[in-house]
Amino acid sequence: MKALFDSVSMKCSVLTTKSYSTSFSSGIKFLHSSIGEPIFAIYGFVRFADEIVDSFEGYNKEVLLNDFEKSTFEAIENGISLNPILNSFQYVVNKYNIDKELIDSFLYSMKMDLEQQYYTADKYNKYIYGSAEVVGLMCLHVFTNGDKNLYDQLAPSARKLGAAFQKVNFLRDMKADYKQLGRTYFPNVNFDNFSKEEKFLIEKEIEHDFKEALVGIKKLPIKCRAGVYLAYRYYLSLFFKIKKTCCKTIMNRRIRVTNGQKFIVMLESVIHSKLNLI
Repeated sequence: MKALFDSVSMKCSVLTTKSYSTSFSSGIKFLHSSIGEPIFAIYGFVRFADEIVDSFEGYNKEVLLNDFEKSTFEAIENGISLNPILNSFQYVVNKYNIDKELIDSFLYSMKMDLEQQYYTADKYNKYIYGSAEVVGLMCLHVFTNGDKNLYDQLAPSARKLGAAFQKVNFLRDMKADYKQLGRTYFPNVNFDNFSKEEKFLIEKEIEHDFKEALVGIKKLPIKCRAGVYLAYRYYLSLFFKIKKTCCKTIMNRRIRVTNGQKFIVMLESVIHSKLNLI
């Protein structure tokens, strides 16, 4: 009968992903059916933790996050949780031998968001690693399915892809992060007078991350390559739109890619994948 509970748990992870990220959900659809659900489970886990620090105003976020952390590792150790999101996640962690250090690093970055702080270059890099790069590595554990040599080969590119996604998110969400949450992730940036020069340097950093990420995407197993490439192209299109947007607009409006543009990106990605043009 636990199989029914596990099925319900996974549906919760799928629902969470689809509710919070249409782009990520679309990318998962292009993964092989055998690995789609594990990626939904990973996203559901990171999404819930992110919601604790971002959205639960009026509640004790530190207590909630500590409880979530404790419940996470108990679920992994026990092989079950009555929290359906954690039940799905523990299954994936145990099945694919996801390194606990990755989970620790992720939760540490979430704790960094509990306090308003000035991000030095060291803190910035540590936050990027924990909040984004390790998520790419968790997914890579699923994609390589125990092939340690392939995992080690692709790990640097997986980290770069996660970093690129996160930095694009930072640019997209600068208004909310700075004006509503009091967060200033980019080091050595004057957020009261965000300049073209500062924006240009950040963009060059992101361009390098995307370039290095694509090297690894091309070497991914065929069952996951198209889905990861689509997510890459979604974020790349958002990045291009941000590059064309002036600093003042970025500080006052969240930049989005329209559904029509996303559909075009999806078609182009499918064609590139089918013709092996990635």
